[in-house]
Amino acid sequence: MNSSSQSLELLFNFLSRSYTTLETNFYRIPGSAVVARYVKSSHQNDPGRTLLELILIIFAIRTLLQSRTRGDQSGKHFIQFDEKEIDELVDEWTPEPLAQELTPEEQADLASVPVIVGPTGPKPKLSSGKTVINLASYNFTGLVGNEDIKAAAIDTLRKYGLGSCGPPGFYGTQDVHIQLEQDIADFLGTEAAILYSQAFSTISSVIPAFCKRGDVIVADRGVNFAIQKGLQISRCTVRWYDHNDMASLEHVLESVEKERRKRKGPLTRRFIVTEGIFDHDGAMSDLPKLVELKKKYKYRLILDESVSFGSVGRTGRGLTELYNVPASEVDMLVGSVANGLSSCGGFCAGSHIVVNHQRINGTSFVFSAAMPALLTVAASEGINILRNTPSILSTLQENVRAVRAILDRVDCIHIPSHPASAVIHLQIRWNTLQLPASTATPSSPTSKLSNPLSVKPREQPQFNVELEERLLQDVVEEALAQGVMVTRAKRLRGQELIDVRPSIRLALTAALSRKDCEKAANVVKAAFVKVVGKRR
Repeated sequence: MNSSSQSLELLFNFLSRSYTTLETNFYRIPGSAVVARYVKSSHQNDPGRTLLELILIIFAIRTLLQSRTRGDQSGKHFIQFDEKEIDELVDEWTPEPLAQELTPEEQADLASVPVIVGPTGPKPKLSSGKTVINLASYNFTGLVGNEDIKAAAIDTLRKYGLGSCGPPGFYGTQDVHIQLEQDIADFLGTEAAILYSQAFSTISSVIPAFCKRGDVIVADRGVNFAIQKGLQISRCTVRWYDHNDMASLEHVLESVEKERRKRKGPLTRRFIVTEGIFDHDGAMSDLPKLVELKKKYKYRLILDESVSFGSVGRTGRGLTELYNVPASEVDMLVGSVANGLSSCGGFCAGSHIVVNHQRINGTSFVFSAAMPALLTVAASEGINILRNTPSILSTLQENVRAVRAILDRVDCIHIPSHPASAVIHLQIRWNTLQLPASTATPSSPTSKLSNPLSVKPREQPQFNVELEERLLQDVVEEALAQGVMVTRAKRLRGQELIDVRPSIRLALTAALSRKDCEKAANVVKAAFVKVVGKRR
């Protein structure tokens, strides 16, 4: 009995020393006193809670230490298949297609695209052997195929090679890129400019570079798909105004300020986003009014001149030159080097602060390879030609007026484009067709204002997409058969925020003579009359 008592006494002494050692080491840990005080208080008030917490701690430690990737080695939870069953299952499995199969209409659309053999230009040669008048390509100033530009590009190719092999912010910037940025800034009259290697990604990178969550953007409902993507990426609060309606814009600007004051919100960065000439219909913004409103309500203006740069103004400088508005009044002036100078890429011109900020925060600038040097030099040469040859823009506008003089008088054609726009959209005038009134009658103007929270206008225009697309494609094919290449304005149906009415898009060029433009316009006119006349 004494031996048992001695053994227990030794055990208790060991446990007591171990507890004392553990307690001493525990209290050496920073914050241990707080934990000990919590445990004592919790145990005194509710001993069961202490036991539950202990169990949860043990369970959590076991869960963390247990491997989550180790499979059951015994295999008792797996269904066993022999080789024959595995082969049968593999043969029966059909993977989901990466994309839906093309519809017959889409297949016919792809098959109808003409193929150019050799260099493009105002009169390219097709794979069928026919030479056609080209009113489908953006070659406003006729710089495509210019011999001086070609010679400069060849010299640059031999000196610099083909590609830049890197993003501008790392090792893709070359001296010719710096020179083109300076040329664009000097040409437009801004402090600086920044180059992007792809035209589409320019505006969709500029917007999120400056506009973040919590900022406010007031945008035109008719902006192009690239701007729509930029708005989505920015995650800003977007308010919409009716297409090219300055009264609607002012109403939205007022409502935004009233909303901020009502909820006593802080002042945030605010932007107006629109286009110079709209890609969807060729309408032109009222730049003086835009500048007036942005100053009145303290907004910054982002103006996309992808279509207007190189096509309007005395020397092709765009809306700022056309309306005699200093380029410094536009906070961010975005343009397309591909459209305006027949090269590639885009640019954003503005102050040094605006440009330098994009060199760090412009996603396309940071992550995309820089423009090839030869195309950069080609764009610089194009700017020099526009500076020294203002007659190019005069010829372009004469061709625009000549085409409009013919097509404006056609009963079955509706033209929403501005008279000075080198991009002319041709829509079918519905009241010439034997269609139901609900489909054929365009929406009447209304005095009611649209909801700024929704991209959809209050009264959306009614049109039959499938019918109009089919008729317009017949017009395109009829014109091509007569030696004039035009194209339907292509849309990403289902991806764009609003449906745009189908149209044929004419792109005028200074490289064609007035006689050629009148001939092409008469061919398009005859094709419309022939195709639409069948439905009368």
